[in-house]
Order: sequence, then C-alpha cells, then structure tokens
Amino acid sequence: MAKQQPAMNLESENLPETLPILPLFDAVLFPKMVLPLVIMQGESVQLVDEAMSKNRIIGLLVARKPIKEDVKPDEDLEKTGVSALILKMAKTEDNRAQLLVQGISRFRVENFETGKPYLQARVSHVRDKEVKDKETQALTANIIEQFTKIVELSPGLPPEMLNMAKSIQDPGVLADMVASTVNAKLSEKQKILETLDIRKRLREVTRIITFQLDILELGSKIQSQVKGDMDKRQREYYLREQLKAIKEELGEKDESAVEVEDYRARIEAKNLPEEARKEADRELNRLARMHPSSSEYTVASTYLDWLTALPWHDSTTDNLDIRKAKKRLDEDHYGLEKAKKRIVEYLAVRKLNPDSKSPILCFAGPPGTGKTSLGHSIARAIGRKFIRMSLGGVRDEAEIRGHRRTYVGALPGRIVQGIRRSESNNPVFMLDEIDKVGSDFRGDPSSALLEVLDPEQNSTFSDHYLDVPFDLSKVMFITTANVLDTIPPPLRDRMEVIEMLGYTEDDKIRIANRYLIPRQRKAHGLRADQISFTRGAIKLIISGYTREAGLRNLEREIASVCRGVATRIVSDEAESVTVKVVNISKYLGPVRLTSDTKERISTPGVAIGLAWTQAGGEILFIEATAMKGQKGLILTGQLGDVMKESATAALSFIRANSEKLGVAGDFFEKHDIHIHIPAGAIPKDGPSAGVTMLTALTSLATNRTIRQDLAMTGEITLRGMVLPVGGVKDKVLAAHRAGIRTLILPKLNEKDIEDIPKKVQREIRFHFVSKMLDVIHIALPK
Repeated sequence: MAKQQPAMNLESENLPETLPILPLFDAVLFPKMVLPLVIMQGESVQLVDEAMSKNRIIGLLVARKPIKEDVKPDEDLEKTGVSALILKMAKTEDNRAQLLVQGISRFRVENFETGKPYLQARVSHVRDKEVKDKETQALTANIIEQFTKIVELSPGLPPEMLNMAKSIQDPGVLADMVASTVNAKLSEKQKILETLDIRKRLREVTRIITFQLDILELGSKIQSQVKGDMDKRQREYYLREQLKAIKEELGEKDESAVEVEDYRARIEAKNLPEEARKEADRELNRLARMHPSSSEYTVASTYLDWLTALPWHDSTTDNLDIRKAKKRLDEDHYGLEKAKKRIVEYLAVRKLNPDSKSPILCFAGPPGTGKTSLGHSIARAIGRKFIRMSLGGVRDEAEIRGHRRTYVGALPGRIVQGIRRSESNNPVFMLDEIDKVGSDFRGDPSSALLEVLDPEQNSTFSDHYLDVPFDLSKVMFITTANVLDTIPPPLRDRMEVIEMLGYTEDDKIRIANRYLIPRQRKAHGLRADQISFTRGAIKLIISGYTREAGLRNLEREIASVCRGVATRIVSDEAESVTVKVVNISKYLGPVRLTSDTKERISTPGVAIGLAWTQAGGEILFIEATAMKGQKGLILTGQLGDVMKESATAALSFIRANSEKLGVAGDFFEKHDIHIHIPAGAIPKDGPSAGVTMLTALTSLATNRTIRQDLAMTGEITLRGMVLPVGGVKDKVLAAHRAGIRTLILPKLNEKDIEDIPKKVQREIRFHFVSKMLDVIHIALPK
C-alpha cells in the first residue's frame, strides 16, 4: 500500500449520519490525508459503486485483527474511524476497484445497521477544537524539529514532506500528518486517531517520533561503525603487508616468532623436569628455524602442545579422612569388605607417609560384581579424578606406549592421553578387562603394561611419542579381570589381586532394595508410592529368573518389571502396584530356572559336581550309564583333555579297588561305560571333576543312589588321593544358590572357606576329605 500524503482542504459540514463502512487491515487514514486503496471483495466493490453514485463518501474503520470469515463489526472493528471522500476510482479486468480517498473527519460509531450486503453504521462526527497556547506551540515546534531529523535520516522520505509539514498551521492536522508518515505500529496510529484532545495528541506523536528517531540514529551509528571497521581492517591489512615487506628486506623474523615466544613462555611456566626441559628446548629451537608452511612445523608444534599440556606437577589433594572415605564407600556399594578394607588401609598409610607409592590393585571376579563401579567409588572417596581405559581386544603395543614421532599422525599412548584429560598426575586410573589383552604382529600390549604397573619402574615411564620419562608412581592404577589364568604371570605378579566373589541371595535382596530398585524406579519415571517389591518377589526374581554371580541380569529383570508397571500406570489400569510372588509372572513370564536337582540324581550313576567359569561358579551334573559290551568307555559333552583324563583315571581306580568299593568283579568285563555331561554346547575342561566322575561311576557300579543334597569338587590320583582345586569360593556360592546344603571339598582347600560369607558357612555342611574312599563313604551311605 502506498504512503499517505496530504491533499486539499475539505469542508466537513453536512456529512451524512449513516455511512457505508469499509474495513482497513493494514493502514490508518487521518483527516486531510490521502490514501490509495485496492478493493477485491464483491461486497466492498458494491459499496464503492453505490457511494460513487451518491455522495462519494464512505467510512473507514480499522480491523483489530485479520478477518478470514464474515466480519463481526462489534468484535472485529474499532469504534473510531474516518469519513473519507473518494477522489478517484478505477476498475481492473478482474473486477477489482482501485481508489484514492481523502480523509474528511473523525467519527464514532453509534451502532451498526443491517439491510445492505455491506456494512453500514450510524455515526456521530467529531471535529477538532482550536487550541492556541504556549504548550501547544512548544509541542508543535518540537515535532517539526524531530520530524526534520527523521526526514534527513530516512532515504525513503522525500524532502518535500518536511516542507509540507512546516506549512501546516493547525496543530491537530500537523500531528495527524506526522503520525501518518512515520513508521509506527497500527495500534499506535489508531490511538492517535482516537485522541481528540490536541495537546494529548501532540504528546503521543512526540513520543512516537522520538522513539523512531532513536532507532534511526542507532542504525546510522551501527552503519558508521561497520564501515569504520571495514576501513580499519583494510588499513591493517595494508600495514601488515608493508611490515612484512620491510621485515623481509631487513632479514627479520616473521609472525612465527610470536608463536615460538608463546611456547617459550609456556615451557617456563610449566617448570618441566630436567630431561623434558632439554627436549622441549631442543624442539623449540628446531621450530624457530622452520617455515610455518613446513609439515615438520606442525609436528614440532603438536609435540610442544602435548609436552606443555601434561600435568607434570599438578596433583589433586587426597581426602585422608578415613571415616568419611569409609562412609562414602559404604554408601556406593554393599559388601565388598575386602576391597574397602584395602582402600582404607592405603589411606591410613598415605596419612602417615605422604610419599608412599600407590598400590596396583586387581579386582578379579565374575561379571556384574561391581569391579568397575568400585573404581568410581574409590576415586570419589579419596577425592581424585577418575580415568577408565578398556583393554578388551587391545592388540597394538602403541595403544599403551604411543607411536614414535616419525609416523604420520603419531600420538601418545592412551595412558598419557588419560593423564592429560585428568589434568592431574595422581588420578585413579582403571585398566578394565586386563585379562582380555591380546597380542599379534603389532606387539604385545601386556608386555608394555609391565612398566606401567610396576611401582618400582613406573616413576620413569617413557612414552614413545614423548620420548622423555613421566612419573606414574602417583597414579593409583586399578585393573579388573574375570579370569586370572589368562593374565601373563609376570604381569599378574606386579598386581595385588583382590577377589570379588559373587553375591549371596540375602546380599542381592539388600542390594536390590538399596540400589537397584531406586535406580530403575528413577530411570522409568516412577515414584516410590507407585511401585514396591515384596521380599518374596525379589527372592523369586533372583532364584527363578537370574541365578548369577553378579547383579546385571537382576537389574535387567527389575527394569522389565518397572516398564510393565509404568505401562499399567500410564494406561490408567492402576495408580500403584505392589509386585508380589503371585503376579511376578505377569511382568517376566513363567519362571525360567527351576531346581530339578532331586529328580536328576534320583537314580544311580548321577552325581553333582561344581565347576568354575568366567561368569562365576556353576553346578555340573555328571551322568554315567552301563550297557552290555566289552570294557568300552564313551565320553560325551564337549569335554576337554583334562576331564577325559579324569574319567579314565576314575575308571582305573574303581577297577583296581572293586572289592573295597563293593563292585562286582565282572561288572566292567561285561559292560561298556558311557559318561555324559549335559549342556554339551558349552565346552568344559579343568582339573576338578575327578571326584565327581569317580562317585558317579561307583554309584552306577554298585547300584546305589547318591545323596540328593550333596555336591562335590576335587581331583583324584590313581592312588585314591584327593587333590585341591581352584575357584572354591565361587563354587560354594554356586552350590548355595542352587539350594545344595552339603559339600565335599579337598582337605587342602579348607583354608579357602574363610573368605566365604558367614551366613553361607552356617547354612552349608562341609566335608573335607583327602582320600577317595572317604568320598564314597559320605556320598554313598550303606
């Protein structure tokens, strides 16, 4: 819509009291001003046609909001408008009407009338009262002055507008003219149109043009600053080029000298050790002689970045308050008393001797027993930074020691990288899954770890990239492993092993109530009053759905229950749920793990053994059967060489001692023996099944049933001796989880019972034997 402009004076007498009303959507017309309009709607075009045939006078009202449907005049239109004279009217080919109208007088709507397809209203015309006083003159002069500045700062306003404003004598008309010209909001212009008091109208116009002038002046200032900044940059570029040319003529250094000085200052501030300082100075001198475009320049600068970023002397202060540290460890983990005791002992020694070397601890145990999370807890307890590095699948020695700088893209090893990220030289550094380190043509990472994990050597650890010693003796290294056998003996010798056994059922119930359930409840957006577990439900989840040494599957099953409860609450099926034994299957399905021990050993020739795996201890069923044949022996069930040898030794011992054992003399002459260990998809091997195989064969040969609540482990010799085995703690806990309450163990393993929880010791009856005949007397009572 084109800008409004003043026109000739019109007489406002004898205006009709009823006017056809034309809504305006994006403009306000003031009296004495001219406004072009384009009419597109059919009713409005008819309104214009009838007005042209009569007195050519129409009423204009501003719409309060965009109108998409039929106009509701009382709600959609303002009550104060302007009567206007149609100066010109032309129609286009698409039946649009183009108008040029001039405002005559303000009016107020009395009421809207019906009877026409367009709007009509009965109005009362309002005329300005002539006012001449000093305040009005001052306001008028100020508006002229401000409007002059606006015209000067606005390229879109022609200078004629200023001359026109100065020629207007009527203060009210001047206010209307300026208000129609400046860039103000539609609501502000409507407010001026509604203001009948001349002084108030002048004040309102003064406020609007002052605001518009401030915006224009600020925009002009910003434009000047931008232009000044561009001119400044162009000038600086020209001066730099001149300075560069002058320095080249004088043979002086270029901008790289500034970077060299920056590195020199960083080296001084870092107070590097002597060897590191020598290497840094040597590399800095090389850097000063290089051109910045050289590839070696980047290599040298990156090396200096690493050298000056490492925390050579930056340490965090240990929290040596033993009570607080012990309390924090207890808050984070239930049980694990041996590991907690070792940390408290370290803090006590550290308090007495601040220069004591940090221990190299190795947490060994089944998955899910809290090895990694305990590392976090230790760092939190003693107030150190925590860094974790997973060694699972690492086969490249450079992952530990770094690459030499002769390689493209060389970087320090992950040990040094972790130290840099921690920004301290004494973090708690966890090397996770150290038993899963591999080796190939790229080197042996476990050998590289020998220096890292040796308290007597790691004070001068040398990374291939840094090529200078870095003191790792203040770092508290913690390693984790599921199996100790796969760790090379020299590396294992450097670590203090702390075995972390599986949890008992009571331990799991307490941990579930204290940690797992609150954590999963929060993760699933549930409140404490919306979900609760009975002790029996937790116990059923442990025994019927998980049966593991650790806690991971237990937490997964608790999460499954929480998801089911959340679904019920969101679906408005329940406001709160108490998970009980009777409804646990609704969330987890039928019980997956059942105890069929009594049924499986109810016949002769079946014995329960104990095995150890990376996931903890397990019970093992060994079955033996006989068929007519000639002294054959069949072994099935994915057995390794050691277990096959144990089966052969057991058979030989029985044949040699058949009279003592009560075996018929011709039993083995007329029968083939088949020994089978179910779950054949799982490879099984280890020197601990000899006792179980011998008992099963004796049971078969004598046709006597083994005690139903009995499990055993141990290895045998041909002379009938029972040898000690490993993994006794895990095996005992596995038997306890399976509900077995009587165990036969080698006599030499009696010392291993001390670390087993007291509650488990009280609930299991132990038989420690040194001879195989003692095993037979206990397992096969007459």
